Amino acid sequence: MMKHPTVAAIGAIMAGLLSLSLAQELTLDERARRSTERWKTRGLAEDYEGIHTHDGLIADLFSIHSTGVPTEPVRVAANSFLDALDAEQRSKTVFAVDDQEWRVWMNRHLFFRQGVSLAELDEQQREAALGLLDNSLSARGLELSFDVMNLNYTLGELSGNSFEEFNERLYWMTVMGEPSAGEPWGWQLDGHHLIINYFVLGDQVVMTPVFVGSEPVTAETGKYAGTAILQDEQDHALAFLRSLDETQRKEAVLKTSKDGVNNLTEAFKDNVVLDYAGVAVSSFSDEQKAQFSNLIALYVGNMDEGHARLKMEEVRDHFDETYFAWIGGSDDDSVYYYRIHSPVILIEFDHQNPANLDHLYPPVPNRQHIHSVVRTPNGNDYGKDLLRQHYEEHPHQ
Repeated sequence: MMKHPTVAAIGAIMAGLLSLSLAQELTLDERARRSTERWKTRGLAEDYEGIHTHDGLIADLFSIHSTGVPTEPVRVAANSFLDALDAEQRSKTVFAVDDQEWRVWMNRHLFFRQGVSLAELDEQQREAALGLLDNSLSARGLELSFDVMNLNYTLGELSGNSFEEFNERLYWMTVMGEPSAGEPWGWQLDGHHLIINYFVLGDQVVMTPVFVGSEPVTAETGKYAGTAILQDEQDHALAFLRSLDETQRKEAVLKTSKDGVNNLTEAFKDNVVLDYAGVAVSSFSDEQKAQFSNLIALYVGNMDEGHARLKMEEVRDHFDETYFAWIGGSDDDSVYYYRIHSPVILIEFDHQNPANLDHLYPPVPNRQHIHSVVRTPNGNDYGKDLLRQHYEEHPHQ
């Protein structure tokens, strides 16, 4: 026999309905602010340390030195961007080089971001903002960035023309510090499925964390039909896994089935403790090492060619301490996750469950929703270790 609900139960039901009603009445901006505060409270509870293994941070991996690769074009482009802004726009765009704002980025769309968005800039200002990307990235990296933005518009189309939430101009720019030839500074691009952190000290560059993804991954219809991203990163990794011998492959594959999300180092995961797993690159043949290097270069090669070449040299110097791990299948249409992990680079690639297109796909990982992350472990994301060393040599007030 069903009992009548208690007063407490009725109160709980009413509170739930009221909460739902309020949530429906909140504007996108208010929802984003509330979501942001929750993420910041949890994600910034600890001071920055850096991604590391259970053995702790490895010291003395990074040093301040001259690379011989100029950064003047980036500095000039940054100043041109700032000069194009009015006083109010500039005041909300510029932060101190050691500000926590570096760490306040989010790959989800519902987030309150700092700086100025491409949507609020006029044509000249927007051109100056994109000029900063143009001078900082390779041609491949620039094209990838634009493709991610355009696919965000495609998501708006597939979500019922929800362009207030999803479009190609909902990306925000901030500048950290004052663009300088000798003092540390940098910039950040932050938006749905595209985040670039770009730190500069002299002629050194650290371009991590970088987040690139999309849902959908390929635009089959609409304004940007034919646009597709991360296909090389997807296919080359699968081909590489298949090239491993039986012993190597058994070591690489942590699990043959994939469900849910496997990425571990997305937003607000700056201090993740992550041990090496998978197959050691030290077991690879020279041919396998060359193929593996080409896979890593797909990610590193999004930064300007000169600094990408230097980063790849650093990566290869640590090949004997690098591991490749895999979760998922190896068929032509399989979904999977893979991780490349060394003392100086961490790359994650993940086929994910549908999120905003859950009305089109079943609730399992699919190839139309991909997340990828590139990190610098051991304390040098956002150029933090270089900044620490700079302050030790040049104390600031």
